[in-house]
Amino acid sequence: MNYKNRFSSLYLLLAVFLAFSTVTRTVLLIAALPNLEPGVMMLARIYGVGLFFDCVTFLYAAIPFVAYLVVVPDRAFNGRFLRYVIYLTFFAATYALLFGIAAEYLFFDEFGTRFNFIAVDYLIYTTEVVRNIRESYPVYWIFGGIFVVNIAIFIALKKYIDPSFGLSSTLRMRVKQGAAFAALPLFSLAFIDQSIADISPNNFAVELASNGIYNFVAAFRNSELDYGKFYVTGDDKEALIRLKGLLKEDNSRFVSDEPGRIDRVITNQGPEKRLNVVVIVEESLSAEYLGAFGCDKGITPNLDRLSANSLFFTNLYATGTRTVRGLEAITLSVPPLPGESIVKRPDNGNFFSWGSVMNSRGYDCKFIYAGHGFFDNMNSFYSANGFKTVDRLDFGKDEVRFENAWGVCDEDLFDKVIKEGDRSWDAKKPFFSVVMTTSNHRPYTYPEGRVDIPSHTGRDGAVKYSDYAIGYLIGKLDKEPWAKDTVLVIVADHCAGSARKVALPIKSYRIPMFVYSPGNINPARFDGMMSQLDIAPTVLGLLNFSYTSEFFGRDILKAGETRPRSFISTYQRLGFIEGDGLIILDPKKQTGAFECNFDDGSVVPSDGMGEELKDALAYYQGSNYIYKNRLNRLDSAK
Repeated sequence: MNYKNRFSSLYLLLAVFLAFSTVTRTVLLIAALPNLEPGVMMLARIYGVGLFFDCVTFLYAAIPFVAYLVVVPDRAFNGRFLRYVIYLTFFAATYALLFGIAAEYLFFDEFGTRFNFIAVDYLIYTTEVVRNIRESYPVYWIFGGIFVVNIAIFIALKKYIDPSFGLSSTLRMRVKQGAAFAALPLFSLAFIDQSIADISPNNFAVELASNGIYNFVAAFRNSELDYGKFYVTGDDKEALIRLKGLLKEDNSRFVSDEPGRIDRVITNQGPEKRLNVVVIVEESLSAEYLGAFGCDKGITPNLDRLSANSLFFTNLYATGTRTVRGLEAITLSVPPLPGESIVKRPDNGNFFSWGSVMNSRGYDCKFIYAGHGFFDNMNSFYSANGFKTVDRLDFGKDEVRFENAWGVCDEDLFDKVIKEGDRSWDAKKPFFSVVMTTSNHRPYTYPEGRVDIPSHTGRDGAVKYSDYAIGYLIGKLDKEPWAKDTVLVIVADHCAGSARKVALPIKSYRIPMFVYSPGNINPARFDGMMSQLDIAPTVLGLLNFSYTSEFFGRDILKAGETRPRSFISTYQRLGFIEGDGLIILDPKKQTGAFECNFDDGSVVPSDGMGEELKDALAYYQGSNYIYKNRLNRLDSAK
């Protein structure tokens, strides 16, 4: 027999991998059909490019297996012990592939993508994630069912594995064939990346043409993308000068004429209002859930009432699709940089921030979280930027009436917020608290009897409970002696989901914001476009604070004739909305220009957006330059 048959087990494993990958792609295709509208050519591209990525993925994964086939001599390879090692390897591989089908389906159902950087986070933060999965799905039944099916598959494959044994070979022959396998992954590493999967403007088609394992590893390697290497750039000086022009406001004066210096003195008229500020960052509170935005489900009665009793912002856009991206924008007022949020990056401290402004005025600055602040590096980020952190470890047993995988319920969290406010009040210090909720998150569990939708039945119930808890908080605040001196800001971290046909579906980034402070801030409705970057400077403007700012956002209530703009993003794509135009910056130095219909969220390709592109580059390239050169750090030389 020919020596190449020693590698027949590897070819068999390749065939099994490709079969399972095709099944996975088909399952996801069926799930995506309502958003896909595939034709024959579209399907050919999805499966053709998908097969290519599946092969590349296998080549990487097969490297240890190839090394084993090359190094192990015939006597050992054909022995009983190593034969059982091969059997075990096949059994484990097919079990993992079966599990991958189930895992990818559930992930795709939740996020509308194959495995990506979110899955990387899920691998890192196993305690919260594993508990969330156990509370959300029948895990043991899934594992058991996969095991039973896998036994049948292994029995069917065994007769094709056995011919690999009992053959003779030489080391030279094995090295020659192994070298061919090794060369292919090196070629892939040098010349192949995820952009090959960009087969269509339809985001679902792009996801289906990729491979989840490949995407997962790529996300793990690229927590931060080099802006200058991957994105369109212009001259740094020109971008920074244009950025300063975009940041100029009527009540501001730049400290320096240097292009990279965006620090400017903001002067507001009237006496400062040294009010307490409590920012409630609501998990996944999409605008689409509120009756004030036309939802007829009746699941946000408290927020709908609040819309008439507060300063209500109706045209606010989240900068990203993750909690850390929202916290980054709200706290630092910076555009989203490609890759991970600054919250999760190393060296993420000592930034100019909303907290640094409040600290300079003697405020108690606190980050209060319902779960464990180790998750997503939140405690580390806030501690490094002048906040005291309060998380699940700081709740006593008597302070917890209900919790799930992500933390205590919103009622318990808001009780803690009140207690922390009391402590600052007793110490005669004003306070600034950023509060992150968790109840509006899978597994959608909360205390029974609070709302008329049973716990653990879906998102609508979680939204209604979150709304109930807001009413609970306001009711408790009204009884506090410091309530009359407090501004309550309620805003979402991001939307509940942004998986749509297009890469950056503008409507899916729309979130509400309420600024509530009876006697201090008059109720009104503001319909102008704004970004999460604008929250800090806008609230500081409402307090009449005069300060030196390094924010990239602006006081939206004093924007005057400035053209409305906002920022949206995914892990890699950067979006800039200006007027009714959308600029998208992609890796591989690609750009796209679109006209937006804000009523239905649709976009169509557009020409003639040169000025908008220049503005997008000014913000994104300029903010990257300032971040890389530490120019918005408190310890930078001014």
